[in-house]
Amino acid sequence: MRMAGSSKPHPHDDAPDTAAAFERLARLPEGPERKALRDELIQAWLPMAERIAVRFRGRGENLEDLYQVAALGLVKAVDHYDPARGHAFEAYAVPTVTGEVKRHFRDHMWTLHVPRRVQDLRNRVRRAVKELGQTTPGRAPTIEEIAAHAHLTAAEVRTGMEALECFSALSLEADMPGTDGYALGDALGGPDPAFDTVVDRVAVRPCLQALPERERTILYLRFFGGMTQSCIAQQLGISQMHVSRLLSGCFAQLREEILAEAG
Repeated sequence: MRMAGSSKPHPHDDAPDTAAAFERLARLPEGPERKALRDELIQAWLPMAERIAVRFRGRGENLEDLYQVAALGLVKAVDHYDPARGHAFEAYAVPTVTGEVKRHFRDHMWTLHVPRRVQDLRNRVRRAVKELGQTTPGRAPTIEEIAAHAHLTAAEVRTGMEALECFSALSLEADMPGTDGYALGDALGGPDPAFDTVVDRVAVRPCLQALPERERTILYLRFFGGMTQSCIAQQLGISQMHVSRLLSGCFAQLREEILAEAG
């Protein structure tokens, strides 16, 4: 397509030659004539924007939405292009439109894998909200209205609406709101070392219950009461050497029984 007033051929055969039109647009004051020329330029370059959108298909976003995002980038390019800088419009528009599409993926697509069903609910809810916005100006549509419009249940609408707000993952270094430099990673727990002893405790319990009462008392005072062998000996009225022998005998007996059960 070529517009009236153009003289310089464009390097791409299928691209419109709009240099003269952009120069005229820059000189026109705000008004109907300028708006009409602006719309004509957007329409002329729309195929280029759609070709850019097609490059991003298959990444979890439907092509119709990508066309709309690319068209928005094209509008920005037309509005901010300055022909006085001496660069062709395409050289300015391509990175502008591409950047708009990439920004859309950054801000509106998930950084983590999300089930396809949730992605579909998100798209249907977003589309319904957009369409209902044209019939309910001044207020947001209710969940019931969205459900009826999109042929979904209220629960599905809520899932889709939650998905609209869950596109990206926070860094573990990100500061938590309302804290003074407290990072998200600081709130994460670590492995509890006590878990490593759970199986051993369960396995040894029957063996402990089978020990004589005095040996059970000595083990309890030593490992749960934190008492030394000397303190245990004093409390039980026996020698520290006798406590040491009883402990060694308990250990040997428990080890033998545990190994026998494991074998």
